[in-house]
Amino acid sequence: MAKTKEISRRIKSVTSTKKITKAMEMVAASKMRKAIDAVLKTRTYANLSWETILHLAGLSEARNESLHPLLSAREKINKVAVVLISSNRGMCGAYNTAIINKAKDSIAKHNLPTDFILAGKKGLSVHSQNYNISAEFDKSDILLDAQEIYPIVKMILEDYQSGKYDKVLVAYTDFVNPAKQVPRIKQLLPVDVSAEDNYLGVIGDNDQTGVTKKFIAEKTKKHLSTENYSYEYTFEPSPKEVLDSMIPKLLEVQLYQAFLEANASEHSARMSAMHQATDAANDMVSELTLFYNKARQAGITAEIAEISAGANALAE
Repeated sequence: MAKTKEISRRIKSVTSTKKITKAMEMVAASKMRKAIDAVLKTRTYANLSWETILHLAGLSEARNESLHPLLSAREKINKVAVVLISSNRGMCGAYNTAIINKAKDSIAKHNLPTDFILAGKKGLSVHSQNYNISAEFDKSDILLDAQEIYPIVKMILEDYQSGKYDKVLVAYTDFVNPAKQVPRIKQLLPVDVSAEDNYLGVIGDNDQTGVTKKFIAEKTKKHLSTENYSYEYTFEPSPKEVLDSMIPKLLEVQLYQAFLEANASEHSARMSAMHQATDAANDMVSELTLFYNKARQAGITAEIAEISAGANALAE
């Protein structure tokens, strides 16, 4: 009897846990739908705006002149900053581990002094791994406006232009679909026109990501190519002042999109993890119920055997 009571308590405990994981799965699913809607609405704009920056950087490189300090690579890289976008909470599987390991691998590959700029509380684990943290910023689960990440943009622009950092990277997670998220490192500063994969959210030629490389190439050829048209631009009040205003805004769009990608990936990973936890709880309840029935049946059989033995003793 004691064994059946213990199994019964375990069944109740696992059932209660299953209710919690199911509720967390539903909450994550609700947040995921909002995050996916936000990321898909802005992805095309973010990638085409980055194409504008690449076009300007390409012109600067072709002319062997610096149109703007943010477009020109420095001869020597002394120090690197990595904006690490992680989650504020756990229960999202390997999401945080994957992006932190990706950032660490990138640091090991380049072997340069590196500072972390953290967005998300789970990124603090790099401090215990002897990495330097330059700054820490709060991160919202659902970003409503690009102004929320303006303090980070302002800091990295000032530190880069002052010479504190010679390269700025962002470590985030690309959202592909609710079942797949890809950790990535993207170089924000200086603009690297030779990078194989410059765009956010574009994994190969997958149409489900919302925008493809083919689509960007077609738009670039139509609007930026000089093959069929000859353009002459007039900048007012001056090219430098126009670029001083435009390029930081376009970089802000890039970082904002990286945050949107990361949020959609985080909520998808958490929904998937909680769904798996709920399924595991269901399996455990089924297994414990089987053990409970076996134990109860064994108890009943033992009682019947005792009654039969007693009846036989009386009959003798």
